[in-house]
Amino acid sequence: MYRILDKSELAARVHRYVVHAPDIARKARAGQFVILRLDERGERIPITIADMDSAGGTLTLYVQVVGKTTLQMSLMGAGDAIRDVVGPLGVPSVVEPVGTVVSVGGGFGIAALYPILRQHQRVGNRTISILGARSRGLFILEDEIRAVSHETNFATDDGSYGTPGLVTDVLAQLLQGGPVLNQVIAIGPLRMMQAVSEMTRPSGIKTLVSMNPIMMDGTGMCGACRVTVGGETRFVCVDGPEFDGHQVDFDTVANRLQMYLPEERLAMANFRQQHEHTHGTARHSSKISV
Repeated sequence: MYRILDKSELAARVHRYVVHAPDIARKARAGQFVILRLDERGERIPITIADMDSAGGTLTLYVQVVGKTTLQMSLMGAGDAIRDVVGPLGVPSVVEPVGTVVSVGGGFGIAALYPILRQHQRVGNRTISILGARSRGLFILEDEIRAVSHETNFATDDGSYGTPGLVTDVLAQLLQGGPVLNQVIAIGPLRMMQAVSEMTRPSGIKTLVSMNPIMMDGTGMCGACRVTVGGETRFVCVDGPEFDGHQVDFDTVANRLQMYLPEERLAMANFRQQHEHTHGTARHSSKISV
């Protein structure tokens, strides 16, 4: 069992957890992830390690409610225990002195950028961050990203903060008249990462994307997380999660992510119904609103 030491809500449907996992915290590196299972009958879900404290033996995880398991986890708090936490998994980010690095984070992808940016700052790279969300209230880790960035830009769909529009609009400005860019890192929605990769392709700027496909065992045995990179099959859990964005077949990944949507919706509906039936009339409990 892995005890939740602290929980807080950062934005709508996004929660921060500090989990006691000393063996994992000692070995975890930026870019890696863990796979959680909340209980014996639960599914296994991958979660990026947003921070690690080897001395304190803790992991910091950010979880967005998108399905049944993340909804179930959103109802847990400090003192509750997670049945399994497996990791660290995946290949750590390769961070070397390269010059100017642009990080593009969309929505919840901002959480995964933070530990990578911190490493780039430590090795002396100049870091420019572009963060995007639908509206101002949905940004997470704004102060943390500013602290590890020489320059921070914001874009919102509704124009409530920063540049009205998309992160790619800001990136286009940098590509046209900004400083020489040596590397770009994009983490966020699949189509955002694809768009960023296409924008940097003509100039040949090295562009890394962090993939988050369907995943099960985390060992490369089940094949659920396979992606096509440079015409070859790779497995995100053991070969990734970072890949060359110019080599990823994004369309195939997008199609595979849609495969189990009906089952996911059914699982969510069943959990809502069961929870409200069990806890709806209990004191101090409330109807699920996420």
